[in-house]
Amino acid sequence: MSNLIPTYRLQSFSRPDEELADAFFLDEHTHTAGPPLGVPYRGNYYKIGICLRGTATLKANLETYCIEPGSLMLITPHIIKEWTDFSPDHDSLSVFFTPEFITTRNHIPVDNFQFLESATRHVLPLAAAEAASITASMRLLQQKFQAPHPYRNQVIKSLINSLLYEVVGLYDQQHATLQATQTRSQLLTAEFKLLVNAHSTTARSVKFYADHLCITPKHLTDTLKQTTGKTAGEWIEEAVMLEAKALLQHGQLSVAQVADLLHFPDQSAFSRFFRNSLGLSPTAYKQAG
Repeated sequence: MSNLIPTYRLQSFSRPDEELADAFFLDEHTHTAGPPLGVPYRGNYYKIGICLRGTATLKANLETYCIEPGSLMLITPHIIKEWTDFSPDHDSLSVFFTPEFITTRNHIPVDNFQFLESATRHVLPLAAAEAASITASMRLLQQKFQAPHPYRNQVIKSLINSLLYEVVGLYDQQHATLQATQTRSQLLTAEFKLLVNAHSTTARSVKFYADHLCITPKHLTDTLKQTTGKTAGEWIEEAVMLEAKALLQHGQLSVAQVADLLHFPDQSAFSRFFRNSLGLSPTAYKQAG
C-alpha cells in the first residue's frame, strides 16, 4: 500500500550545499528533488510561503485548500498534509525552519508565535498590497540566504523573526474579520474542528465535543451536516484514522502500542474501529507498506 504516512525531516528537502541545518529557502528557480508530497505526510518543520503564480491544492489535516497567486501558506509541524495538485506554471517562495529555530536561545519570543501551533487555517488569501509586502520580505530573505556574510545565520534569523511578526498581524486580522462575518453555524463548526484536532486521540464521543461547546449532540451533528456535509461522528472518525495511520507507519510501534496511544480500551477495540473505517486490519495496513 502506498498511502502509509511518512514523517519527513527538514533535511529531506534542503539542498546539499545548504549551510543552515535548521532553515533553508526555496524559490521559483531552485526546486529540490525531495521526498514525494503527493501522499499524506508529516514534517518536523515550519514553512511560510507565498504563491507567485499558478495554482496548487493542499490537504492539511481534514481541510482542503485551493492555493492561488497571493495565497499565504502556513505549514506547521505535526499536521498531516498532502499536496494533491500543482499546475504546470505553479511557483512560490518559501522559507523552512525547525521548531528549535524559534526557541528563546535564538532570542525569538516563542509566546508571540503560539499561533503557529494553534492556527486553524493554513492558507490565507491576501489582498494585493499584503501579498506584495510578504513577497518583498521573502525576496529579502532569498537574497540573504544566497549572499555570503560572516553573520549570515544571525541575519537570516532576524529576518525570519520580522516575517513572523508580519504574518501574525495578517493572520489575526483575517481571523477577527472571519469571526465578525461568519454565521453562528460556521463559528460552531470552526470551534468543533479546533477541538477535534486537539482531542481526537483521546476523545471519540460526539457528546464530549457537544459538552465542550455547550450544545446537545444532536444539535452539533445537525449543524455539521448542514455546514460541511458530514456528521460530527464522521469528522471524529476521519481525524482518528489520520492519526492512526501516522502512528502505524512508525515501524517501532506495535498495533497494541498504537491502540494505547490512541486511548482505545484494548487492541481488539482499535482493530475493529480501524477495520470498520478502512476495510482492513491495522496489522495488514502496517505490513502493506
